[in-house]
Amino acid sequence: MRRFRLSILFLLCAHVMGLLFTTLFRGAEYVALHGTMAVQTDASAWGAFVRGVWFDNVVACYILTLPLLVLMVAACCNRFERGWRRFVQGWYVALYTLVMAISASNIPYYAYFAKNINSSIFNWFGYANTTAGMVVGESSYWLYIALFVVAVGAFAWAMLWLRRCFDALIAQAPQESLTGKTIAWRVVATLCLAGLCVFGIRGRVGYNPIKVSEAYYCQDPFLNQLGIAPTFNLLTSWMDDMRPENRELHLMAYDEAITYARQQLGIQGAVDSADVLKRHVAPDSIQRRPNIVIILMESMSASFLHALGQREEVTPTLDSLYHCSWAFTNCYSAGIHTNHGLTASLYSFPALMKRNLMKGTVTPRRHGLPSVLKQLGYHNMFFMTHESQYDNMNAFFRTNGYDAVYAQEDYPMNERVNAFGVSDHFLFDYGLQRINEADKQQAPWMATLLTVSNHPPYVIPDWFKPKSHNEEMQIVEYADWCIGNFLAKARQEKWYDNTLFVIMADHGKIVGQVDSELPESYNHIPLIIFGPGVTPQLSDQLAMQVDVMPTVLGLLGAEYDFDGFGVNLLKTQRDMVFYTADDQVAARDKSGRFVYLPATGQSFKEGKPTTSHEALKKYVFGMIQTAEYMMRRQHDD
Repeated sequence: MRRFRLSILFLLCAHVMGLLFTTLFRGAEYVALHGTMAVQTDASAWGAFVRGVWFDNVVACYILTLPLLVLMVAACCNRFERGWRRFVQGWYVALYTLVMAISASNIPYYAYFAKNINSSIFNWFGYANTTAGMVVGESSYWLYIALFVVAVGAFAWAMLWLRRCFDALIAQAPQESLTGKTIAWRVVATLCLAGLCVFGIRGRVGYNPIKVSEAYYCQDPFLNQLGIAPTFNLLTSWMDDMRPENRELHLMAYDEAITYARQQLGIQGAVDSADVLKRHVAPDSIQRRPNIVIILMESMSASFLHALGQREEVTPTLDSLYHCSWAFTNCYSAGIHTNHGLTASLYSFPALMKRNLMKGTVTPRRHGLPSVLKQLGYHNMFFMTHESQYDNMNAFFRTNGYDAVYAQEDYPMNERVNAFGVSDHFLFDYGLQRINEADKQQAPWMATLLTVSNHPPYVIPDWFKPKSHNEEMQIVEYADWCIGNFLAKARQEKWYDNTLFVIMADHGKIVGQVDSELPESYNHIPLIIFGPGVTPQLSDQLAMQVDVMPTVLGLLGAEYDFDGFGVNLLKTQRDMVFYTADDQVAARDKSGRFVYLPATGQSFKEGKPTTSHEALKKYVFGMIQTAEYMMRRQHDD
């Protein structure tokens, strides 16, 4: 069996050699660019290097797949000729030449763009002469070109030396005859190696395979991105671009849409092509610095609330708040997925159908409530029940204004109840502890808590005794109880009276019968605001999640630059709102709704007045197309 084991060892050595060279490139990147570290941090760079090997191993396992198959099948057939190893040598030299070219290019790319190399480089391929002239003509790139040439030469020589060493060892090893037992052992060993290779490609044992979010471990953007393998970043970026949901929308001409959106939002002056909705918001009230708690409840449709028409009384906490807060009866979510609710509520950016607005190998940058508050001296915390890389949340929030992100990895294993992590009551208790710690150390602060209980699979603790006999209503009872329990405990803390609370849903949920092409219950959500400076009132004005950011900052009397789609509900009454689902866009006023399917061109008009539908159509087309432009502009930049 010695020849078979030597074949395995040859593959292992080639694999490790590839990891060594990619790590050396990461070291070169650190030496060249560590001066760009903009954030003072105590985080060690070793965290980036450890994560870097993790990501490099994913790429290395992809490269290993074919050599493993070829060499092990040949070995199982007792074929150990040097030609098989020559193929592996050539394969590794060819593939790692490409990997090292990407790694070398990533250094000047990051220096220029402050982000890792991604699919945007393919845009340059249409200008081959210009691109080549830029690369060769820029003297600062010569060092990295030389690094690439030397590294490829060294790797090719090392693979040649490695292959010759194993050629000699295998030639000296005694030949073995094939028996049934030998073949069975080799097949089992090959299957085990293939399983390890697949595990290496997945990168982890969790619910999802490894994503770029796993590399984010501190507040410094350079260290966070240093841990991402450039090849991994480029390939996953390209794959993201190929997804149907990321295809460009064409509802209206960009210039017409932007002009219309600016008119609707009352933006005057010259248009900045980079920030088409940018405007300065001046304070018009006394500036306050209360703490802020934002709770986004999973799938909490307004149709669940007794105060908004539900026959069963399953939300006593939310119902009671509707009578003593600034509460909205006509608020709508941006989309039907959690990432839409988060980006809309916190960053005033609308949903674009099924597109995930927090994901991407280039983590999207958003200027929103967390970043404005951070500039005002706030310490921002985000709490979720599930793993931190879900929907790229860890990377997204650390990139966009949050100082700390708490997730499943921070909680005891015995508290995890399903694939979405811990229960809501644990999340709130844990969050309360961290809030109290933050309040002692620094104030003001903002805490954002994202619940999950109202998402299947439903898990209701044994000690909770719901009144309803319907499981979907029972879980709503539990979710509502968790909010009430958290507020009751918070009232005992000294910071409570100086805290602004915002309670809403990330999106709705189908409740009862499907009543239309786009069920109202999926986007109609509660919105409750209470705390210092808030006058309790029940408002029937139209509102959207994108309005939360400017409204909260209006309550603070903050001065800031704003490029979002929301309005300050303290000052502005909306005539229309707009939102989307996976394959639909919609707009409504108080008397009717317009729903449109871009893929088929079909439209649905609901409500009595027919004259308003053209206005609703223009409204949603203009807003969505403007958001599409902003997304494309950021990607290209």
